[in-house]
Amino acid sequence: MNLLRLAVFVALAGLCAPRLHAQTQEAAVVYLVRHAEAVSPELRQDPKNPHLSEAGRRRAEQLAYVLGDAGITQILSTDFHRTRETARPLAEKRGLDVKAYDPYDLPGFAEALRGMRGRFLVTGHSNTTPKLVELLGGDPGPPIDEKTEYDRLYVVVLGPDGMVTTTLLRYGAPAK
Repeated sequence: MNLLRLAVFVALAGLCAPRLHAQTQEAAVVYLVRHAEAVSPELRQDPKNPHLSEAGRRRAEQLAYVLGDAGITQILSTDFHRTRETARPLAEKRGLDVKAYDPYDLPGFAEALRGMRGRFLVTGHSNTTPKLVELLGGDPGPPIDEKTEYDRLYVVVLGPDGMVTTTLLRYGAPAK
């Protein structure tokens, strides 16, 4: 069902592509996700910096599929294994490097993003991703469920006129 909703959204976006392209030509489009599922605590070699689990690697591949044709020009991630590994499949598909940003300076990072043009993927955490959406002027929605929610995909469009629109999508397996 989730993939069906996403397919309908992508099809509708394709029908509106010329208009959408004209509107976002001067805009920044920021796709934001929380990292995918990390290995369980008992399997972590480094409790503070775990790698992705098998489910997390599958979700990262699904993200690369969903955003593979979105025209991503930069990929930005916190410097943790789980966030970089979430971004890696899309980076490889697009031939891009994953650049680190400081999650402890979200206001500065938001300001930098507002000054940039292009299409960006930003991978973060359950606490930083909604906060960054808010700092960009978007609607973060309800708090992310820390234990189960890995499927949230924000699309924040920063218009050249200062207008901000937020769309909340889901990708991969639904949150449990």
